[in-house]
Amino acid sequence: QVQLVESGGALVQAGGSLRLSCAASGRTFSRYAMGWFRQAPGKEREFVAVISSTGIRTYYADTVKARSTISRDNAKNTVYLQMNSLKPGDTAVYYCATNGQFNALVRGTADYWGQGTQVTVSS
Repeated sequence: QVQLVESGGALVQAGGSLRLSCAASGRTFSRYAMGWFRQAPGKEREFVAVISSTGIRTYYADTVKARSTISRDNAKNTVYLQMNSLKPGDTAVYYCATNGQFNALVRGTADYWGQGTQVTVSS
C-alpha cells in the first residue's frame, strides 16, 4: 500500500513558478516510478511527467516539457515537480501517482493517487 500527499499548489501570476511536492509513505518508494498528472475543470485528466525509480530517466508531456522538471529524493520519499513560466492553461488540480512502472504511468495507468493540489495561474 502506498499513500501519496501532494502540496505546494497556489495561486500565481502568469510567468511565475511553483514547486509541487508529493510525499509518499511506504518503505518501497525507491522502487517505484512516480508520475504527475493534472486535471483542469471540464477536461480529462492528462499526463504531465514521470520519473524512474532511480531518477535517471524522465519523460514529459509536450505541453510542459520546456518549462518543467520532475525530480525525486528517495531518502525523503518525495517527488517534486518544478514548473516555470506558468500559463493560465496550467491551471488544474495536480496529482501524483504511481503503479511502479514508468511506461504505464506515461500511458496514464496508476494504482495509487494522491488527493491533489490546486494550481491556479492568473493572467
